[in-house]
Amino acid sequence: MAGEKRAPLASIDDFSSICYYSPGRPKKLSDFSMPLLRKGEQDGGIELMENSENVENIAKYNVNKKLRPLVKVPQDRFNLVYLILVIHGVGTLMPWNMFITAKDYFVSYKLSEKYTGQQSEYAANFLQYIGFAAQIPNVFFNWFNIFIQIGGSLKTRIVWSIVIEVILFIFTVVLAMLDTSEYPGVFFWLTIASVVVINMAGGIYQNSVYGIAAKLDYTGAVVLGSNISGTFTSIINLISLAMAPSERTAAIYYFITALFVLLTCFDTYFALPLTKFYRYHEMMSAREQENKRQAGRRGVSQRTPYFAILKKCFPQCFNVFMVFFVTLAIFPAVHSDVKMVNPDFVIPDKYFVGVTCFLTFNLFAMLGNMVPGLFQWPGPKYLWVPVMLRILFIPFFLLCNYQPKDITRVFMPNFAFDDWTYWSGGVLLGLTSGYYSSLAMMYCPRCVETEYAPIAGMFGAAFLITGIFAGINFSLLMPILVSKVAIG
Repeated sequence: MAGEKRAPLASIDDFSSICYYSPGRPKKLSDFSMPLLRKGEQDGGIELMENSENVENIAKYNVNKKLRPLVKVPQDRFNLVYLILVIHGVGTLMPWNMFITAKDYFVSYKLSEKYTGQQSEYAANFLQYIGFAAQIPNVFFNWFNIFIQIGGSLKTRIVWSIVIEVILFIFTVVLAMLDTSEYPGVFFWLTIASVVVINMAGGIYQNSVYGIAAKLDYTGAVVLGSNISGTFTSIINLISLAMAPSERTAAIYYFITALFVLLTCFDTYFALPLTKFYRYHEMMSAREQENKRQAGRRGVSQRTPYFAILKKCFPQCFNVFMVFFVTLAIFPAVHSDVKMVNPDFVIPDKYFVGVTCFLTFNLFAMLGNMVPGLFQWPGPKYLWVPVMLRILFIPFFLLCNYQPKDITRVFMPNFAFDDWTYWSGGVLLGLTSGYYSSLAMMYCPRCVETEYAPIAGMFGAAFLITGIFAGINFSLLMPILVSKVAIG
């Protein structure tokens, strides 16, 4: 109308700090005090939108039911942010993968009777001990980190977590250099203690990275990186075994490689704020938090509805849990104790476990993780069906030539699937683990409103770790089962 007072349109300069048109230093949220849109003379469909409205309206508005951009949304150029989160996915599981893949270094060298001159149960159940020590703090800190922001901001939590992991990997390298043959118990407990602390930091690191990824809808990047981590460590392990003159030297090279990966994660984290894409999403998140604080000052309750968020995303959290429960019930404890049936098999005995177990699982888990980029099936409603069918992998691997160390097998001792059948099962285990875990983790933050996606992503990560922990503990029953249940 002629006499109507109009709010001024926001200028391009006002948005320069949001990273669309200039890399300038972001302004304070309080600087954006003007209305972002005005009501047009002819377009009754345009509503006046103040800063306290839904932040999605900053980037688009409705005219005659058509969405038109107000400000150009920045793109992830060269997929740089995606690649950085893939690298952090590698880093989140690097400590775990390093310790379990280096099984021969601990079991056949540092804790072996040949090296120490004495028999020890430390070697017989090493992977179970490592898994237990690793996952208890990981589970606790993943859940704790959802409700309480340990160490303040995500930046503080991620940076200090990586620093702690780097220090402890240096300690692990030093232990590899020292002669511990006369003190196997001391070496074992120092290793366990370092694993506990590494995974306390790792739990915070992993959960925080998933929170960032959910905010950007890049959860799949972190899951992909996690699976690449396993493949990478398996390849490094095989190269170390082939090239190093001794198991001790191989372990030193192996753990130093982990140090370089963690330092790369440390550096690339600081590259994130340099990208317009990341700064835009950070600004959107900050605006939502500012709106909540303003609503709180007006007496509107803005407590985070944790239970409501969990209720909405629980079906996908359950899928995440079951995928990792079944996977970790088998890999690595049972999987790595499957022995060669045919001595003339195509893979030499020295590399049999390294190739058919660690490399195969991690490689195909990584490939399975890439498949959702091509298609996503089944949908969220029916994903539980194939996830539950994966339970059949447990009896399958028990019917392979599973021979736990220092255990006499009485469970169908005269029957075992041949090496090719076992290896094919390993391929399917890895492929389905990567594919269904990726689907479930991608569906999880999509089940809730955008503002709660980071919390849903953190719930997904917590259920992931809980599934790993439950699976590892369930794997402790497998040696008992095959040694006590006489069938066949």
